[in-house]
Amino acid sequence: MKRDLSIYLEEWVTDPGRKPILLKGARQVGKSYLARDFGKRFDNFVEINFDFTPGLKSVFEKDLDPIRIVRDLSVIVGQPIKPGKALLFLDEIQECPEAVKSLRYFYEKMPQLHVIAAGSLLDFVLDEIGLPVGRVMPLYLYPLSFMEFLSAVGKEHLRQEIYDHNPAEEFPGFLHNQLLGLIGEYMAVGGMPEAVKQWLDNGDLNSCLKIHRLLIDTYRQDFVKYAAKKNQKYVEMIFNAIPRLSGKKFIFSAVSKEMRSRELRPALELLAKAGIAHIINHSSSNGLPLGSEINPQVSKVIFLDVALAQSVLGIDYSAWMLDPVSAIVNRGAVTESFVGQELLAYSPAAMKSELYYWVREIRGSMAEVDYVAGINGKVVPIEVKSGITGTLKSLHVFLEQKRNSEYGLQFSQRNYGVDKKIRRYPLYAIAAALRAGG
Repeated sequence: MKRDLSIYLEEWVTDPGRKPILLKGARQVGKSYLARDFGKRFDNFVEINFDFTPGLKSVFEKDLDPIRIVRDLSVIVGQPIKPGKALLFLDEIQECPEAVKSLRYFYEKMPQLHVIAAGSLLDFVLDEIGLPVGRVMPLYLYPLSFMEFLSAVGKEHLRQEIYDHNPAEEFPGFLHNQLLGLIGEYMAVGGMPEAVKQWLDNGDLNSCLKIHRLLIDTYRQDFVKYAAKKNQKYVEMIFNAIPRLSGKKFIFSAVSKEMRSRELRPALELLAKAGIAHIINHSSSNGLPLGSEINPQVSKVIFLDVALAQSVLGIDYSAWMLDPVSAIVNRGAVTESFVGQELLAYSPAAMKSELYYWVREIRGSMAEVDYVAGINGKVVPIEVKSGITGTLKSLHVFLEQKRNSEYGLQFSQRNYGVDKKIRRYPLYAIAAALRAGG
């Protein structure tokens, strides 16, 4: 499966100011596969996995001299590691903090060597030792986006049709319906690479569901790695509650009436740091950056992948395959989570992206916009509509109040269209809307 992040890697290869890459993302989103696939373009690809071969940590614990490190690794693996000819891949690097520290010296003393490092729980290590700022390039990887999913299932031509389409015109009805069907397919299969591969190999949704359950078990087994024993039960409670509370204001009393927020909030923050949860903070949204006006006490939360979230809830996936339009209508929270997942997937890969929303909590005058994004220097409110009917009152309220917002976006099952200052895009065209600046 070709990942869009490979475009960054292709540019990185010939960049004269190239820095070691640090691939970041939740477990099983495809970091290792991406590095291995990219390694095929080099004469030599050398992979060091610190989880599989912990004895190799000693190579980095002597000192941080990259010349010695490369010499010792070459002897151990029996392969030459020549700058300009080889790609050195340091996987599960969070298991060896000294290897993380060494990255800055690869940049300073051995810049000709291509080095990629990856890890699933990196932020926990980086909190302790720090990131060599300016000497390492972080890249963030998420589950496959819908556009990547189209490419994976052999629908590259539809992907190009979406990008080339004039949003002032409706999509041909037969293509629109076909793409809504593929949205349903994505909602059931999700974007986790292993599940997508199962779908490609045998087209059996039950096989995908087994992968989802295995991944969920893997995430649960990881709790012990980043949560103290006394806090693991809180992490488990938050983990189970996120899919149930998606689309709603995240209130800790809805997780447990017996536990206090001061006990549960750290558990949520741990899951966010692990990449399993994405917190959507309320922003006043008066200007950019949106993160400068957040209220961390008011937030929503989504799971990293829509299919995994449904698996936690035990939802029947078949409706997505049999009648995707009705499923979109009946499962509005899943649809809203899908949009958040897409917004993250298409964000700049070299920076940590956040999600925001806007709410006005005034009795008798409530208003809420599902997401707010910064697009081409403008604050853009985004509304997700699962059905065909319904007003966009909150979106209009936002546009009336915020001077820096010229238009709003609506994502739904409906075809392209314009309603005054609101530009309507179908759910399958989120990437095109962001690329076009709306």
